[in-house]
Amino acid sequence: MTAKPYFTNFEHRHPTPRAPLGRMRTVVWQFLAGATIGFSGWYLFWRWTSSLNPDALVFSCVVAMAETLFFLGTILFFYDIWCEGDTKPKPPPTKRSDVGCGHSSGTIGIDVYITTYDEDLNVVVPSILAAKSLRAPPGTSVHIWVLDDGNRPEFSAMAHLQNVGYLSRADNLGFKAGNLKNALLQTQGDFILICDADTRVFPCFLENTMGYFRDKQVAWVQTPHWFYDLPFGVPWAEKVQSRSNRILPTALGLFLSKTLGPLLRGFSGRDNSGQDPFMSEPVLFFDVIQRRRNRHGASFCCGAGSIHRREALFQGALRQMNRQIIATSRKFSLRKKLSTARLQPFKFHVSEDIYTSISLHSDNAENWRSVYHPQVESRMLSPWSVDAWATQKLKYAGGTFDIMLHDNPIFQRGMPWRIKLHYAATFWSYLSVLWTPIMMVAPALSLVTGWKPVEAYTVEFFARILPVLIIGEFAMIVGCKGYNVNIGRVMAIGGLPITLRAFWYVLRGQKPKFPATPKTPVLGESSYKYALPNIILLCGMGAAGIYGCIATSLHVPGFSATFLTVNLFWLTWNAVSLMRVVRLTSWRPPANGLLDAQVSPGLVPPHSKGLSNAAV
Repeated sequence: MTAKPYFTNFEHRHPTPRAPLGRMRTVVWQFLAGATIGFSGWYLFWRWTSSLNPDALVFSCVVAMAETLFFLGTILFFYDIWCEGDTKPKPPPTKRSDVGCGHSSGTIGIDVYITTYDEDLNVVVPSILAAKSLRAPPGTSVHIWVLDDGNRPEFSAMAHLQNVGYLSRADNLGFKAGNLKNALLQTQGDFILICDADTRVFPCFLENTMGYFRDKQVAWVQTPHWFYDLPFGVPWAEKVQSRSNRILPTALGLFLSKTLGPLLRGFSGRDNSGQDPFMSEPVLFFDVIQRRRNRHGASFCCGAGSIHRREALFQGALRQMNRQIIATSRKFSLRKKLSTARLQPFKFHVSEDIYTSISLHSDNAENWRSVYHPQVESRMLSPWSVDAWATQKLKYAGGTFDIMLHDNPIFQRGMPWRIKLHYAATFWSYLSVLWTPIMMVAPALSLVTGWKPVEAYTVEFFARILPVLIIGEFAMIVGCKGYNVNIGRVMAIGGLPITLRAFWYVLRGQKPKFPATPKTPVLGESSYKYALPNIILLCGMGAAGIYGCIATSLHVPGFSATFLTVNLFWLTWNAVSLMRVVRLTSWRPPANGLLDAQVSPGLVPPHSKGLSNAAV
């Protein structure tokens, strides 16, 4: 008897509706954001004019520069999420002329692409069944295609059995982008719904998204990614009590659980121990960043869960190809003929989705724009091993660096400046890999050498920096709807070695590779290689902390209790972030292989009509 896939244990979960920020909360957020920028500017002015340490001037200037660069990133991020601007939904179109496909009143064709390469049948079949349950709005026809880049006979047979289309090819040129291109050249749908192998669309997907295409300038609609299989973990109080009961009386264990539980929850930023071990929850990106970029029609394409206008894909590809041919002819005094071999509706790149965004957002001839639909319309699987997690992070970072360094849209014509700033916010966040190491190493270096990044830890210093930290934290809590913002901070430090590795690859001229992210748990000893850089850094930080404590106790010149406290605080914060990555390399599912069957408070069944059939 074949065992059920692990993700069947989470079928009971449903997404909660994504509420807007609200007018009053928006006003409070913008006030706090403005105050944060004002206090940060005040602090940095003082930092550069009155606080540089002449006894360690180079070190002090380097740290101040890193602080300034982080401040610029904060300004870009605040611009990115300044306010929401949801697009008003419209009823689905009923004829082709409603969506700008000529004056025809004929049926609107929608192709559903389910891309796969090496995933198991038990991952892909539920996605096909979900696609077959799609409710086609009146006047539309839906055709489902399995795009098998693994060219496997069993998948061809399965597609035939399910009565859906099957497409494969002799090579894997361009990987997923090439797979999509191969299908686009063989199908005729006016719109393309893109699904990964594990993307299970809800029946209401087309009903809730097709109406946006009544606007003839809408090139694609992106919906949120929702990972329904994230481990829920065990409440902190319960975990503390179970551990303490092994060695302590029950009454004392209960007291510790009630005392330490809330502290651990606040310190970790997670409600439960073992919750989302790979920090994959994407709600902050989708419901805050993507949703607010929509005010400028600037939300990015994120691949799965997006639906595209065929005309926009091919027009964008043709213009891009023409630009390349003109550039080549100017350089080499020759002209190359147009051919489908050079046509790339989706750029042959590890980040083909963001490249699609850039191409269409830069098309000032057609003024294409995107729409972000804020409600969840599909479910997906999250990375369930450190190899899957690292593969995904390496691809995202490598693809972004490659675009930023070799084809940066910020320096190209065609894209409106408001949209360019959104791309700049993304690139700047990845570029922080250059100054994050400074802030990470600075406390350890101070504790070893006695160097101070400021002339003295005086009352004036704390009076200037504490408002920045405190008001900034409140701004993030309010502006990000109370979502856990610590995940991004932890990943910026804990995932730094992976991001640096991606940056180094691109600097050396290596093109980011296209490995598929594993959709099922792959557990092995090789995963510990990702923790080695973090372990080395942790050892160095530990040694620096011990040395700093000893030097302070011996009254070594330059060391003081205040100096030690400040640097140990930041050293501990950095160490905890590094430790998170070390811990995830040793994470394993419970022995029963199913994890818990509890329902998270944020994963209750929805009451809205649009998601009532989300259990497919």
